[in-house]
Amino acid sequence: MQTNNEAPLALDTLSLGASAPELARYQQEPPQMHSAAVGKNGYLRLKFVKRGNRSTLHEMERKVPLMVQKALYWDETMPFMPCVPIISTSGCVLQGDRLTLEVEVDAGACAHVTTQSATKIHSMDNNFAAQTQHIRAGEGAYLEFMPDPIIPHRHSRFISDTVIEYDRTATVIYSEILMSGRKYHHQDERFGFDVYSSRITAKDERGTTSFTEKLVLTPKERPLDVVGVMGTFDVYGNVIVLTPKAHQDAILAESPSFYSAGLCHGVSRLPNEAGLIFKVLSNDSVSVKHAIRGFWQTVRKTTTGYSLPTPFLWKI
Repeated sequence: MQTNNEAPLALDTLSLGASAPELARYQQEPPQMHSAAVGKNGYLRLKFVKRGNRSTLHEMERKVPLMVQKALYWDETMPFMPCVPIISTSGCVLQGDRLTLEVEVDAGACAHVTTQSATKIHSMDNNFAAQTQHIRAGEGAYLEFMPDPIIPHRHSRFISDTVIEYDRTATVIYSEILMSGRKYHHQDERFGFDVYSSRITAKDERGTTSFTEKLVLTPKERPLDVVGVMGTFDVYGNVIVLTPKAHQDAILAESPSFYSAGLCHGVSRLPNEAGLIFKVLSNDSVSVKHAIRGFWQTVRKTTTGYSLPTPFLWKI
């Protein structure tokens, strides 16, 4: 994890993977349809604002394969918070896909953003898939960004760049779960992907970079199922919480570390008093989701005073 005062490079999905060393060998264009072609250059912009006693999805712009339907208010404990699942009309992330997501939560507003299902990164024989995410949280805003797991298929290549711009009075919960692959589909699917690259950068309201975390996984070159990396575990969970210092101390006090042969997790402070980072490892996604939900409950209760509702059966 790095800290500096330099602004990150501008988010440009079309050029993101072209200069990445980890993708240097995967620049060839797909013969079926070139990268970023119509239907492969997705864009989604969501803006949430506070209107009276509740928040609303005030602006939405989309381009296939990304889309959303109307905001719903399914959270019974926070019925004023719009809940929006991101939908992909292509089903999987495919070679040559270039996806851009922008989420903005205005001052005093709140939102819950998730996905319709797991993000499946399809097997590739040419090129790669790239994604940029730009998240903004204004003064006193509250955002839960809680997508379902990412499942990289064998021979897939994926690069993602996320920038979170936040006011120091806001709370942002950013979650990601990475599977080892479709390990029950084929023996070569477990850590069978070629490249998984993810960078997350946070900047406060002054434009100062609080931290940058970059993860580059190339399991065929550097095995992941070794001591000090994933060991015997198959699923990795990562939750970044950006929130005021007073909340950080309370959350940390309620979040003890845990270790067993089947599950381990712990919480650390982020640099520059930006927030906290929660990491969890397990052999199955259910255990990881359960651990993340416990931490999520602590964060929500501490920052808003509200508890989580009973989970949907298909989200357990």
